[in-house]
Amino acid sequence: FALFTRNQRRWESPPLKPESILKFREECQNYGINPNHILPHDSYLINLGHPEPDALDRSRRAFIDEMKRCHELGLLYLNFHPGSTLDRISESECLTIIAQSINQALDTIPNVTAVIENTAGQGSNVGYRFEHLRDIIAQVNDQQRIGFCIDTCHTLAAGYDIRTLETFNQTLDELDRVVGLDYLKGMHLNDAKKGLGSRVDRHTSLGEGVLGMECFRCIIRDNRLAEIPLILETPDPERWPEEIRKLHALLSD
Repeated sequence: FALFTRNQRRWESPPLKPESILKFREECQNYGINPNHILPHDSYLINLGHPEPDALDRSRRAFIDEMKRCHELGLLYLNFHPGSTLDRISESECLTIIAQSINQALDTIPNVTAVIENTAGQGSNVGYRFEHLRDIIAQVNDQQRIGFCIDTCHTLAAGYDIRTLETFNQTLDELDRVVGLDYLKGMHLNDAKKGLGSRVDRHTSLGEGVLGMECFRCIIRDNRLAEIPLILETPDPERWPEEIRKLHALLSD
């Protein structure tokens, strides 16, 4: 499962209470949930590649606080959107700033792995090319505590076809060649409202967008993806139980 450890749409949040930390750890143990299967997400406000020093510092402090919360809860990962150029710097400059931000956080907080999410490339966001993920990871000092998460909607919108078994495998092979599947720490499962290469980030319920169900059949049946957290980010929470049943059914249909 995924969670936010603080309000994802505000800069400031109160510290986690000791009793909340203890209760969370106990419940994970009680329900047999492995920390490897939990993928927390950071605040949507954070831009680790911000071109302005003051705003960058604010994002970095917020990210370190997010990492600290994960560490307190006994979590191993923190999933985040890499950042945006805001059309003021080049993509390569932005990628370097993001890597520097990650290095600062990893130097400050132990044990938690930073997990970069690929993006749809909407607006001035970086991270929509596999090469962007590669270039960030290459500049991170602690290679044992960096990884990435693949969002299915973002992947299609960025121009990578994953709609059939053949194109899914081609894309996964390219991802392995460019970045390395050893760094893959999780996936977000979303159908997409907009088409291949649209660069538009619009999620929809499984089987009701342009991806269809074949993509998710490939994911569910691929042994390379068996032990990573697979997170639904579809827009209707009331339909999540139905969508989870659909995914389980793909194992045998």
